[in-house]
Amino acid sequence: MKNKVVLIGCGNVGMSYAYALLNQHTYVDELVLIDINQERIEGEAMDLNHCLAYSPSKVKVRVGDYRDCRDAKIVVIAAGSNQEVGETRMDLITKNSRIFKSIVTLTMENGFDGIFLVATNPLDVMTYLTLKYSKLPPNRIIGSGTTLDTARLRYLISEKVNICPKDIEAYVIGEHGDSEFVSWSNASIALTGIDTFLTKEEQENMEEEVRNSAYEIIKRKGATYYGIGMCLVKITSAILEDQNIILPVSSYDTKNDVCISTPAVVNKDGVKEKIYIPLNEEETEKLIDSIKIIKNAIEGLEFDNE
Repeated sequence: MKNKVVLIGCGNVGMSYAYALLNQHTYVDELVLIDINQERIEGEAMDLNHCLAYSPSKVKVRVGDYRDCRDAKIVVIAAGSNQEVGETRMDLITKNSRIFKSIVTLTMENGFDGIFLVATNPLDVMTYLTLKYSKLPPNRIIGSGTTLDTARLRYLISEKVNICPKDIEAYVIGEHGDSEFVSWSNASIALTGIDTFLTKEEQENMEEEVRNSAYEIIKRKGATYYGIGMCLVKITSAILEDQNIILPVSSYDTKNDVCISTPAVVNKDGVKEKIYIPLNEEETEKLIDSIKIIKNAIEGLEFDNE
């Protein structure tokens, strides 16, 4: 069976994902594009296929429809309204919840039985709605979560201490949004606590910069998409290559009935295990607040859960 990926929503985020996919060695054999703007994605497919002579992977790129979801391994949802200047991610909730009901319903009606990968904001709420509308097992619903926020954090730390970001162990957890936070009590470099490398003031400044990164990028260029595109490819590879790697994705929290980001083991089955890292008292309160914000947002929606 081919490793077929269907991408629903081919705006800046979707196409950044598609382009990043072609520029890396992946197990993806076929990438199918679905979008309401049919003519545009025909052009996108043509443009992407012209990359293949120099791509490290052989990927068939084409325009399709929801019938292609039947035998797809992964359906990536990047559709929805974009965050505008001055908007929070939560401001998008009403518009994008309606869009998601249609997308997930059509996907499931066409026999999809794979893994959903969600990139649309408000991320944790949209991931939860995908779970409810699809009625698939929770392990097969993955939101990009705080993978991007964590990448931003590790970049900032690496710039300060001059160490490769891949060798920095630090996570942003909670909501992918304004209530996210860094678990500094668990952050380390070469098994050495982060306090050895950064002052408390530096940690606070970095956390604030990570939290505001999207706003700053949107203010300057209108949208953020390259970073999330790379994160989606990382998650895609973790699934298709059965990597069992740890990523801070948004997945279902049974106890609190929300989708929220914690480190999780990701493999061919989706989220194999959600890891609840030990938090200090302050961080625990931040996680509780983050859960409350997501729950309140979900409770304010009207959706068919039958």
